[in-house]
Amino acid sequence: MAEHILFLTGKLAEKQLRRTIEDMAPEFEYTVHVLGITVAALMTADMIKRRLTDTFGADRILVPGRCRGDLEALSQELGIPVERGPKELNDLPEFFGKARKRPDLSRYELLIFGEVVEAPHIDVPAIIRRAEAYRRDGADVIDLGCLPATPFPHLADAIKALKSEGFLVSVDSLDPENLLLAGRAGADFLLSLNEETLWIADEVASTPVLISTPHADLDSLDRVIAKMQAKGRPFIVDPILDPIHFGFTDSIVRYHEVRRRHPDVEIMMGVGNLTELTHADTAGMNAMLLGICSELHVRHILATQVSKHACKAIKEADLARRIMLAAWESNRLPKHIDDGLMALHERAPFPLSLAEIQELQAAIRDPSFRIMITAEGMHIFNRDGIWSDNDPFALYPHLGVENDGGHAFYLGVELARAQIAQELGKRYAQDQPLTWGIHGRIAEEAPADPNCYTPQGTTLKASPR
Repeated sequence: MAEHILFLTGKLAEKQLRRTIEDMAPEFEYTVHVLGITVAALMTADMIKRRLTDTFGADRILVPGRCRGDLEALSQELGIPVERGPKELNDLPEFFGKARKRPDLSRYELLIFGEVVEAPHIDVPAIIRRAEAYRRDGADVIDLGCLPATPFPHLADAIKALKSEGFLVSVDSLDPENLLLAGRAGADFLLSLNEETLWIADEVASTPVLISTPHADLDSLDRVIAKMQAKGRPFIVDPILDPIHFGFTDSIVRYHEVRRRHPDVEIMMGVGNLTELTHADTAGMNAMLLGICSELHVRHILATQVSKHACKAIKEADLARRIMLAAWESNRLPKHIDDGLMALHERAPFPLSLAEIQELQAAIRDPSFRIMITAEGMHIFNRDGIWSDNDPFALYPHLGVENDGGHAFYLGVELARAQIAQELGKRYAQDQPLTWGIHGRIAEEAPADPNCYTPQGTTLKASPR
């Protein structure tokens, strides 16, 4: 027997909900029930407990995604599972397509080396603070970046302090004295040893990261690999990623060739030469580069956050490695797994068409303003009409809030959000801040607990007009 689902909704969303479910052609049976409320987003667990007198023989109940309250207690009270659906009604088809098994993003294989650039100029407490921030963003190893011909008198102290705080530590230098000192101070990794400095690996226990000299000479890299394999020691090789117009494409080919020649060696990619040296948003670059890493089984990257535009590179790489592993293990494209790397645009920015918004406006009987967006522009409406434009200033004369400063301020904020979302192609939900993937304030705060009650949004309160 097919599963029977009871959908609870409000008066304004009933018709759209019925149409959405019908278009899904679901295999389950269903009942749509209006709970005696106009706006579905105002539904709470306590309200359902008071007002729902019949479960219509359903096997489970689906409530709007913004429904607040303890649904587990409600399920026990009703004797039937009660679950939250998506926050946006038009996301319902995708919700049912993914509800049975969501990708596991708790796992990753690739390690992120977060480089503390110009470490010689930073004192030990500042290095520790930077390391803690990198660890929160997802770095597994803290890399101390040395500078040419620059003394680093507190190198050993910095390594010991980091180790005492539980960090894995690498040191990045071409100076043999720095590398030798770092190894003796307890560094876990040394970047980078070549044919001339490979002897350092015999003096310390640190795992070396090997490069060729010059860096495009794969035969040189083959020789250092052979020597380390003969020693039976662990190592990582770095074919070196070059910046765009300075060998970038050739370096990608070089990574492929190293993997072809050495199917089992550990490889590192220094992604900073692309993220730092290209003025473009880094989330997409990290996704692409970690996709290459996933295909070539590159399990170490060196990430930097020096340039202001690359200030979230480690956090982006952390999510990208989880997405790519989930996609690879399930033999699927890295789509519909997580939207955290989509900061500027969204997959479905306009859930309703203009015709559907006009239909919704015709059903409204109160003076409170609603704001929605479509590809055509912004739309603000209440029982008195609907006004549309791409310029929020053009909408102001229609609102009648000249003598209501608080309401005017609120509508100005919401229309500004709507304009940004409409121009970029982002999802806009009234009374909710815009989301920016893993970036921005919302991503850095603890996610809202839907089991706790929060005050209703300003627009859902009665208008003073």
